[in-house]
Amino acid sequence: MTANGLSHPLHDVLAELNRRPYPHVPNPPSCKKRASVALIIRVRPTYDHWPDAERPIDASQSVQERLDGFFAQPWVQHGEPEVLFIKRASRVGDRWTGHVALPGGKRDPEDADDQAAAIREASEEIGLDLTTEDCISVGNLPERVVTTSWGSEPLMVLSPFVFLMTRSDSPTLRLQPTEVASTHWIPLRALLSPSQRTVEYVDMSQRFARQGGFLTRLAVRSLMGWMQFSAVRLLPSETQQCTTTPGFFPDDRQPSLIQRFEGWCLNNQAESTDTGRPLLLWGLTLGILADFLDMLPPHNAVQLWKYPTFTVPDLRLIVSVVTYHLRRRNARNVKAGARPSGPTEGERALPKFAGPNDHDHNEVGIGGLGVGRYYGALDQATDGQSYAVGMLLRGYYTRLRMAIWVFLAWRVAIGSVAGLSAWRLLRRLR
Repeated sequence: MTANGLSHPLHDVLAELNRRPYPHVPNPPSCKKRASVALIIRVRPTYDHWPDAERPIDASQSVQERLDGFFAQPWVQHGEPEVLFIKRASRVGDRWTGHVALPGGKRDPEDADDQAAAIREASEEIGLDLTTEDCISVGNLPERVVTTSWGSEPLMVLSPFVFLMTRSDSPTLRLQPTEVASTHWIPLRALLSPSQRTVEYVDMSQRFARQGGFLTRLAVRSLMGWMQFSAVRLLPSETQQCTTTPGFFPDDRQPSLIQRFEGWCLNNQAESTDTGRPLLLWGLTLGILADFLDMLPPHNAVQLWKYPTFTVPDLRLIVSVVTYHLRRRNARNVKAGARPSGPTEGERALPKFAGPNDHDHNEVGIGGLGVGRYYGALDQATDGQSYAVGMLLRGYYTRLRMAIWVFLAWRVAIGSVAGLSAWRLLRRLR
């Protein structure tokens, strides 16, 4: 797809987001935290269609009128739409350390609302003012409850907001050294390209081995391998590094043997601090982008998405078998555009943390991958694709836990048989 092939669909999507804002998702009773992120879009002019002069901005116009006027400009129609991502600075104990993300953070008590939190965080983290006349506050994307512990404990409610920068020359960003290592403008075409789809390998051993150190984690990892998540390889058109971020310049000290061993074990997954690794979009941020990308042509973001699984062959096979019927049923629901009528048997056994009026507010699950469009009781959506990934993941993590227990029982049985056979062989040799 060419750059100018995205201009009209992007205009339609942004106009639709403004006309139909997504509903507010309240906090679960046991969770008080809220966070907001900013999906910031700009259009980069191309060589053959450079703007002659900036179009005067009329702040009194409605958002729809401002969008229409912006996308009517020739340099915008032939320009390259891009999204701004940040790479978080590496910090000990931070679950998001080194991850690619959208600008944003936790809502503070002084924030007027969720959108104000997104605006404040963007200003603090990257020095970008989203309240100026040349920035259009378009609307929001589906809010979701972010959970941990395999989807059983709520962490926060996450609210994504969409902003469009209308200047042809973007302002210089001011990166907060302890928060942001770098910023990256990524063309929408790269995010939509099937050739950029890949996987991210995540060490889940600390989720299973909460007690013990590195050796315990290594033992669990050798048994279960890495967990594999769908990801997108990012191709930046423009990158800005924060040179004052700790760790930007290589440490002159030679690492110890243990440190080198740990680095070798972590060099191919999300916790690695290797600056040479490719930029990968996965997990929670990919979940947010999935809602947005599937609105744009060729409307195949869901088809390109793959279920989380493991790298160990027998565990991978067990996961595939245990989840087979659920995946087929969810795929039929997506194809039919129908929402599931009720929870699965496994989901009924899970602890509930939502209130009595809960309508499945986009619970996120492991790695933030449970995404989907939330609708209230008056559901006006007829297109199943608009919340397809959430439907595909419905009940999946419950079956995934079941598959892990089956795998552990299988390994114990195989180990017992092997041990018994070895003992009998030794007795014969004597």
